[in-house]
Amino acid sequence: MFIQTEATPNPATLKFLPGRTVLPEGTLDLRSGEDASRSPLAERLFAIDGVAAVFFGHDFITVTKTGGEWQHLKPAILGAIMEHFMSGAPLLREDAGVDTDEADEFFAEEDAVTVETIKELLETRVRPAVAGDGGDITFRGYRNGVVYLAMKGSCSGCPSSTATLKHGIQNLLQHFLPDVREVEAV
Repeated sequence: MFIQTEATPNPATLKFLPGRTVLPEGTLDLRSGEDASRSPLAERLFAIDGVAAVFFGHDFITVTKTGGEWQHLKPAILGAIMEHFMSGAPLLREDAGVDTDEADEFFAEEDAVTVETIKELLETRVRPAVAGDGGDITFRGYRNGVVYLAMKGSCSGCPSSTATLKHGIQNLLQHFLPDVREVEAV
């Protein structure tokens, strides 16, 4: 098994590509050892000293470190990923599911058309690019011209995330939807 690694815009996060599907649908953002109980692979990764967060995408895994150098952490992370996939164990425990944020969304009923356009633009233009950097951005809400987005994976805590939100996503949404005044991370 060959696992590729890629740098992300977040220097504390590396993207690992195992060459196979990781999560068939959705994403899973695990920010603590307690969260890791949802996945045998996440438990292996969080057992490595210096691992702060794990994010599963369709065909990638991002790992965020608390400290230390990547040259010391990377071999242990690669070993854990390889051992997991070679064992044939499932990625998720039976009672664990992927992240679904729709239940927590908020917007006024009269903004439903605007929200659908926002979601369409995020799905087709933003999320594929962000996934390329090892992260994900999901819609959380819309109120008074402000779009609220959740940043996950390498995007969470990334030094360039503000620029991504303000200059990239905000400009895109304002181009198609003049009612959008601002984009905020939640």
